[in-house]
Amino acid sequence: MIVTLTINPAIDRILSVDRLAFEDRSYINSVGESAGGRGINASRVIHCFGGNTRAVLISGGESGKRLEDHLAQIGFRTVLVPVRNEIRTNLTITDKHGLTVNLNETGPELSKSEVKSVEDAVSDALKDASWLLLCGSLPKGVPQSFYGKLIAMARKKKVKTLLDADREALREGIEQQPTVVTPNQQEAERLLGRTLLTRTHNLEAAAQIRAMGAESVVLSLGSRGAIGAFPSGMLEAIPPRVDAVCPIGAGDALTAAYTWSCTLKRSQAEALRWGVAAGTATARLPGMNFATLAQVEEIYPQVEIRGVE
Repeated sequence: MIVTLTINPAIDRILSVDRLAFEDRSYINSVGESAGGRGINASRVIHCFGGNTRAVLISGGESGKRLEDHLAQIGFRTVLVPVRNEIRTNLTITDKHGLTVNLNETGPELSKSEVKSVEDAVSDALKDASWLLLCGSLPKGVPQSFYGKLIAMARKKKVKTLLDADREALREGIEQQPTVVTPNQQEAERLLGRTLLTRTHNLEAAAQIRAMGAESVVLSLGSRGAIGAFPSGMLEAIPPRVDAVCPIGAGDALTAAYTWSCTLKRSQAEALRWGVAAGTATARLPGMNFATLAQVEEIYPQVEIRGVE
């Protein structure tokens, strides 16, 4: 069982336009809506791959009802923690060239009792879990130490943890020694306080983040693949060149496929390869769509794994 937590879910509205151009007119080709949030996206991919997953999330207001309706159509198990305030709505605009703009609301403010209810729901879900994925931003009212607290809780229950967060939530979570952290380049830059421009910078960043406390690090680099810093050494995963239509969600697909592969007792190299294949296959799809297992299997043999001396 892979448990995911999305404490700041959203209704994702996706607009596909003919082109993105500042100070000029664009035309909308299509409009879509789906249940959003990193943990929800990870559960969606794991479920699609045939994995066993349960998504813990908050829900509130009219947008929360719409979120629940969308989730009911997907099919994986959910644990809904009701909150008083309306959950957020995010807007993504993307064009046929893969250019994308994300406009995200900050989300509802949670009371102390609501935060405690989320903690209790996660604790209960961990009873039959092998992994806990802590994904996305923390809404107002949630301490930046919250993910770290859950990592410590999971360790006591002998459940492995993956942290996919940003800023202070990422920094404080790493201090609690999660099994793996999966920052993208921008998140790594904010964590380390410097720009990552070269391959050497990226390798150094992955190693430095691991030295901060994480057992393993998967540094996602978009179309350039990913770097894995593991107890056994460092690896690079180089994807094939593809036409990226919409890169939104590719990082969530990487996280999900990596964890799914780990549950099948595959090696770190294989798990990293599956993750990059899933991210690459997802980036080829329009809108907020995730690649199927068959689509990922098509890309998988084309992902090159290199050891780093």
